[in-house]
Amino acid sequence: MFIILISHTPGNYLIMWIPARFGFSDAAEIFVFCSGMASAIAFGKTFDRKGWFIGTARVAYRCWQVYWAHICLFFFIAMMVAAFDASGWFEKEYVGSLNLKHFFADPRGNLVGLFTLTYVPNFFDILPMYLVILAMLPLVMALSHVSLPLTGVVLVSIWMVANQGYLQFPAEPWSLRVWFFNPMAWQLLFFTGFAFMRGWLPAPPVNRWLIGLAGAVVLISLPIAYYRIRREFPGLEELYSAIEPFRSKTNEGILRYVHFLSLAYLGWVAAGVGGRNLIASGAGLLSRIWGWLVAVIIKVGQQSLAIFVFSMAASRVLGMMLDVVGRNNLTMTIVNLIGFAALILVAYLVAWFKAVPWRKA
Repeated sequence: MFIILISHTPGNYLIMWIPARFGFSDAAEIFVFCSGMASAIAFGKTFDRKGWFIGTARVAYRCWQVYWAHICLFFFIAMMVAAFDASGWFEKEYVGSLNLKHFFADPRGNLVGLFTLTYVPNFFDILPMYLVILAMLPLVMALSHVSLPLTGVVLVSIWMVANQGYLQFPAEPWSLRVWFFNPMAWQLLFFTGFAFMRGWLPAPPVNRWLIGLAGAVVLISLPIAYYRIRREFPGLEELYSAIEPFRSKTNEGILRYVHFLSLAYLGWVAAGVGGRNLIASGAGLLSRIWGWLVAVIIKVGQQSLAIFVFSMAASRVLGMMLDVVGRNNLTMTIVNLIGFAALILVAYLVAWFKAVPWRKA
């Protein structure tokens, strides 16, 4: 969530230090993979306890929430950038910066596209992708009762077909542009996380050979993915261009998938079973600070949908603030800290509301 805020804030210097700069995968993979794991916890148990029909109803309700989160997010940000432009206080044109001129030029036609998800601007594309993948979940659960190996074959086959340029979703009526995140490709990562949490896939063993292999994947990809190294070696630049289909973000290319799973494995090994290596031990000040930090990050992660929606809107405000105060190390550090504090505040506020305190004695 913090990385997503950084990456969506225009002109943010911290964007040079996020995982996307140092490998093929980025925060989008973390978001989708963890969403798959969370869905296994939230929805898998409902399917087990209440059956397929009630489980499907639970998923449909979540799709309904995600759909309206997407619609409301679009209208709020569209209103906000329109207000920025109408104020006359800024030299920059904010409507144009999000490529929303087409929407304001023909709101009648584009409203239909917005509500039918045939008009999906680039900045607003991850929730529609998540929505479609969620809609696949009941079908995957039904197929899993037939055969788990068959389920895996079907999901991998869909991903392979999507990587051949098929199963695309139109993103706007006036061009041939498709959704930036193709759900038919990204579903493989989502259901990988889902399968691990459901127990369909066993936890990988912790051994030096596998750690070394994962580390090698991460290290080998670094000079190819990191542009500051790549631009110094023409051969690497040519290689980077040649492997474009395999590192495609739209279709979750195989290099992104393997790179992310390598990072995830190393992170899982470092955290320990049940996150035991993250638990603060001791009564010292540093231990207490570490414990607080882990607790805060967990709280933000537990409210991922609310935090994601808030961060998308907040990133535009933070970008506007930087346009006003200028971009230097001090101002960008302060603005980023303001953004991080806002995410944490919203996470605790949403958790408080979800606890329905008005029902307590």
